[in-house]
Amino acid sequence: MRSDDDDLRDAPTSEVPVVSVSDPRVTITGADVAGFVAEDIHQVDPDTLLPHWTDAPTGQVPIVVARDSADAVDPWAAIPAPAWREGEADWVAHEEQFDASLLAVDKAEEDLRPWEFDSEPLNPNEEVLDESPRPEPTRAHRTRRTPREDHLSGRAVRQGPSRSVSVATFTGVVLAVVVLGIFYLGAIPVAVLVIAALTLAAGEAFAGFRAVGAHPATILGLVAIVTLCVAVYEKGLGAAGIVTALLVMFSFVWYLSAEKMIDVVDGLGATLFVFAWVGVLGSFALLMVSPHNFGHKHGLAYVMGAVWLTVANDSGALFIGRWLGKRPLNSRLSPNKTIEGTIGGTILTLLVGALILPRIHPWTMTHGVECAVALAVVVPMGDLFESMFKRTLGVKDLGHLLPGHGGMLDRVDGLLFALPTMYFMIHFLSLS
Repeated sequence: MRSDDDDLRDAPTSEVPVVSVSDPRVTITGADVAGFVAEDIHQVDPDTLLPHWTDAPTGQVPIVVARDSADAVDPWAAIPAPAWREGEADWVAHEEQFDASLLAVDKAEEDLRPWEFDSEPLNPNEEVLDESPRPEPTRAHRTRRTPREDHLSGRAVRQGPSRSVSVATFTGVVLAVVVLGIFYLGAIPVAVLVIAALTLAAGEAFAGFRAVGAHPATILGLVAIVTLCVAVYEKGLGAAGIVTALLVMFSFVWYLSAEKMIDVVDGLGATLFVFAWVGVLGSFALLMVSPHNFGHKHGLAYVMGAVWLTVANDSGALFIGRWLGKRPLNSRLSPNKTIEGTIGGTILTLLVGALILPRIHPWTMTHGVECAVALAVVVPMGDLFESMFKRTLGVKDLGHLLPGHGGMLDRVDGLLFALPTMYFMIHFLSLS
């Protein structure tokens, strides 16, 4: 038995002690030396090509071998070497190796960058204070209503008063008499009538835009339409480009001097839309009425022919549609317009072109039928175009100026498409 002092003075040995608990007192006895093989100490690991972990450090620094010269069996060879990017040229040179879109912020949830988490907090025990969705950013200077995904939601369901066929017929007869009387007075009274009708129609369209919260430059737009009509009457169709350019430039001044910040894109878009739809298309009537373009009052005859064919198409579609109409022409835009009514309007238009127009100089039956075919196609398109416009605004009629017909725009919608068609048909058929 050795004392504790003897144990402390002994030099350390390579023996591994074992503990025996056979005696109440703890006794430490010797054990055999662990069996090391001398050859294992200095051998090299064939898998890693590195010295064995038991060897003493050599102080050598490993080198970095270029990957493009590495052996094909190297599992790291497929990974591109790191590249230093400092200037713009460095990014362009290595853009195939790096997807710069990872740095974008407008990513969908499934395309988030690997280090971004947008689903649950990292700590499952963490209490979420507010799970409500974040409010969308709003523009403080926007005065229109908040946009919605379904722009027609809540619209196109407003019903106006039902129209009386007898009232509409009486109003149509009175209008026909007044218009025929003005046509017999000459080109200038007809030009005044056209300008007045286009101004009223444009005013109704601007009022419709204001009803849904847009801010068109109404006064500026009406002045531009009147100016366009006068300019086209005097100078021809080339004046339309000049007036349009002036409208755009003056619209900038108009919205720049507005009392409050408004949505300029919506306002300017509504202004130019009405100007192009009512003003530019309607100015073709002034182009044909003007004696500078058509002499011997032939232009008056062509405009009158366009009016007669348009009235025939609208009347045939109305009466035949109410009598036999069952299948809607376009239920989404105008459920009251039927295929049977369209066919009836086409037939009546052809009859007017073949029987009525040849009685007006210089119309002939052949030219009357040819123009009737063209207008039988475009007049329903003009009617549907206005129906689409009203459906977007959510109104039944844009005005109540004409009993039984609605507003002025409701009366001239098909004529706006018929006038430029008639003008080009005149040149195509060499009627001038």
